[in-house]
Amino acid sequence: MKIKSIVIIFICSCCIGGKLSAQLRLPAVIASDMVLQQNDSVAIWGWAGPGEKIFVTTAWDNKTDSVVTSNGAKWKLKVKTPAAGGPYNITIAGRSKTITLQNVLIGEVWVCSGQSNMEWSYNKGEKDTRTEMATAANPNIRFFQIPKATAATLQEDTKATWVVCDSNTLKSFSAVGYFFGKHLQQQLNIPIGLINTSWGGTPAEVWTPEELVSSDIVLKTAAAKLTPAAGWPNAPGIAYNAMVAPVTPFSIAGAIWYQGESNTSTNDTYGKLFTTMIDAWRLAWKKEIPFYYVQIAPYKYGSNNIGALLQEAQTKTMAHRNVGMVVITDLIDSVTNIHPSHKRTVGNRLANWALADTYHKTDVVYKNPVYKSKETKGNKIMLSIDNAPNGFQNKEGLTGFYISGETENWLPAAGKVEKGKIVLWNKQVKQPVFIRYGFGNTLVGNVLSTEGLPLTPFRTDNWSVDQSPVK
Repeated sequence: MKIKSIVIIFICSCCIGGKLSAQLRLPAVIASDMVLQQNDSVAIWGWAGPGEKIFVTTAWDNKTDSVVTSNGAKWKLKVKTPAAGGPYNITIAGRSKTITLQNVLIGEVWVCSGQSNMEWSYNKGEKDTRTEMATAANPNIRFFQIPKATAATLQEDTKATWVVCDSNTLKSFSAVGYFFGKHLQQQLNIPIGLINTSWGGTPAEVWTPEELVSSDIVLKTAAAKLTPAAGWPNAPGIAYNAMVAPVTPFSIAGAIWYQGESNTSTNDTYGKLFTTMIDAWRLAWKKEIPFYYVQIAPYKYGSNNIGALLQEAQTKTMAHRNVGMVVITDLIDSVTNIHPSHKRTVGNRLANWALADTYHKTDVVYKNPVYKSKETKGNKIMLSIDNAPNGFQNKEGLTGFYISGETENWLPAAGKVEKGKIVLWNKQVKQPVFIRYGFGNTLVGNVLSTEGLPLTPFRTDNWSVDQSPVK
């Protein structure tokens, strides 16, 4: 009799434990203080007991939707969001538990990702955010900071919390991400949600699904060349699995990206890797999200020209669909500092791409001047430049240019602006054919459009480039 009672107690305990473990719960990204993408059909999802009916009531329309949990204890439904506004409550009710999400805003949601220059914050010594502290409090900007983590397989959740922007929460958040979001919020006058998922020192491989790298011989070979370093993961897919995959069901407007320094040693394959990663993210979000990125800054690397070649790969990525690149060669304090200051300007320039291309604002100057074509006349070569309709700030004394004839012999060029074109020459080059501008790890030109945007580094030759270690 005693044994029978123990068995009954054990069975009841198991049943009670089973009910508790199957209680309604939500992923971290579905929480109070979040921002939901406006005018969209957004996913609300979570876990509960198999076969349990879940009811979701949204305060903006007082509508209740329902869904039955699958045999795998998962549930997911979509709700339609209105135009930007709030705050609202969302009530999610199951058989034995009700969760009320409070202070939810409707607006625009952006993912901020990359390596240390995206991660860089007030707490890491970023300077521009210091002047923000007195006025940082803004209930219409929300942060979701995903912690650093890796995983061998796709993860469904992360450990993070939505927080309202203020002088405390800003200290640990991406400075570039914050200034991007602040500029959007001011110009659009709607709530902005920012999801930061970045990790200093990481190559793009870790942010790309592993199967896409391992199934491509070019990308697989390049990934094998990456040098392991303490604290910096480099195995394909492992940051994507833990730091991107958990939020891919969450509706977003787009992504901003600042990365590339850790791929300079494999610059010849970065273009393919980068576009593969962009397309993989778009597939995961089931949306052709705009992708705006920062070209890496000049820096004194240990091998010749590897930074210039990575910049070139980033420039070529501009041929990809729905992308935009910010050039920051004019924002360099020192070529020995891999973390340039002026994160405010970087964030603003990224935001201007979004304002123009995503939100269709027509009064925004956002595209950097780029090389268009060349013409040789005697001992001079004339360049036509796109995205500089009002000309350039500097008319004389242009720097950063090198020219060569048919046989490779690069010499610095004098330059001036004449009738809207850049004219270059060197007395030792009788018939110039090829041009390089800002092409070198630490070579910085001084050409700015009238609106203050720097000319994008470029070269017109396809000769092999020295990548030997710096002596």
